[in-house]
Amino acid sequence: MQQLIQITFRGMTPSAALDQRVRALAERFERFRDHITSCHVTIQAPHQHHQQGALYNVRLRIGVEHGVINVDRTGAHDHAHEDPFVAVRDAFNAADRKLQEELRRRGDRRRQLTGAEL
Repeated sequence: MQQLIQITFRGMTPSAALDQRVRALAERFERFRDHITSCHVTIQAPHQHHQQGALYNVRLRIGVEHGVINVDRTGAHDHAHEDPFVAVRDAFNAADRKLQEELRRRGDRRRQLTGAEL
């Protein structure tokens, strides 16, 4: 998965610690490696005019065999997202759920088409 991941920092200085955390969390996608073709993570800092309560936005765009899975974690009501590490963690948790759901849905469709369960 390491070679498939691309990380973009917007409105902030790139952080080696945050980069490392993203790559560590992306390792859990290793079990989907036959289905994932790319993974682009964008971490956007809050606008500078906010003094406090500003939330980080994390977006994942995961290329899969027949499409793209998008996850956008703005944390609009979750003040834990004032910490970029928490925002990244939550985005990866959501992406993990979406990937599992997508593969389960595709697997069900393949079984229906092949009649494997008959």
